[in-house]
Amino acid sequence: MLNRQRQKNKFWLKSLLIIGLVLSFFFTNTHDVLAARTGGRIGGGSFRAPTRTYSAPRSGYRSNPGYGYPGGGGFGFPFLLPFFGFGGFGGLFSILIFIAIANFLVRSFSSIASGGDSQYIDRSQVSVAQVQVGLLSTARELQQELNNLALTADTSSASGRVMVLQESTLALLRHPEYWVYGATESQQTNMDAAEAKFNQLSLTERSKFTTETLFNVDNVIRQENQEALPNAEGELANINNQESGEYIIATIIIGTLNKLKLPVINGTDDLRQALQQMGSIGSDRLLAVEVLWTPQAEGDALTTNDILAQYPNLKLV
Repeated sequence: MLNRQRQKNKFWLKSLLIIGLVLSFFFTNTHDVLAARTGGRIGGGSFRAPTRTYSAPRSGYRSNPGYGYPGGGGFGFPFLLPFFGFGGFGGLFSILIFIAIANFLVRSFSSIASGGDSQYIDRSQVSVAQVQVGLLSTARELQQELNNLALTADTSSASGRVMVLQESTLALLRHPEYWVYGATESQQTNMDAAEAKFNQLSLTERSKFTTETLFNVDNVIRQENQEALPNAEGELANINNQESGEYIIATIIIGTLNKLKLPVINGTDDLRQALQQMGSIGSDRLLAVEVLWTPQAEGDALTTNDILAQYPNLKLV
C-alpha cells in the first residue's frame, strides 16, 4: 500500500514537472513574440481614375479666313476650290457647310471608335500588387534610407508618390547582398474592389507592428520617441537594449491601372525583376502606394521565430 502511494506521488511529481516545463517554454516564446516591434510606413493616393481635360472645338469663323470654316478643323484648301470650277459665292458657301458637316461626322465616329468620352477608363484593368523582401539585420543603411525618405517625401502629390515608389525599390535593388527572403502577390480586379484589396494587404502588414514609430501618409508626418516604447503587454521596453535579432522586412504595396503580373519568387533574379517592374510604374498609372518596413527603430530586428510565425509566405532566395 505504501509503495503504491509512493508511485502515485512520483507520477504526479513527474506530471507537474512536465507541465511546468511546457508552460515555461510557451510563455518564454510568447514573450519573444510580444516584444516591441517598431514599424515605418510611407504612402498615399486614392482609387479614383485619373481624368484628362477635354476642350470643345470652337465654332464660327476665325479671324483669318484662309485657315478656318464653321465648325473648326483648320483646312486651308476650300478657298482654292473656286479656281477649279467651283466659283461663285453660293457654291463656295455650300461647300464650306458640307465640309463642316463632314468634319463633325468624322469627329463623332472617331470619338466612338476611341471609346466615347475621353475620360473613360476600363475599370476592370486595375492591379493591386505586393513585393516583400526579407533582409539581414546588418542592412542598417537601408533602414536609414527609408527613414530619410519618410521624413522628406511629399506623399500628397502624384509625382511625390512615384518618387517614393522609385526610391524605395532602388534602395532594395542596391542591396542584393542582404536579400534572404522574398515573396510577391498580384491581383487584377475592378476599381471598386481594388481599394478593399489594397487596404487588406496594408492592414495585414501593419498588424504585425507593435507600434508605427515613423509615419508619412498623404503628407501627414509623425515620428514617435523610440527610447521607451510599450510592448504588447503594456510594459516599457527599451529598444536599444533588446537583442538585435536577425532580419528586417520591407514591403511595397501598390495599386495601378492596367494589368501588372509579378513573377513568383524562386530566386534573386525573380525578386530583382519584381522590384524593377514595380519601380517602373509612372504617375499616369499609379493610384496608391505604401512602403512598410519593420523594425524601424535602430537596434531592433526580427528573429527567426518572428519570420516563421508572421511571414510564412516568404521564400528563401
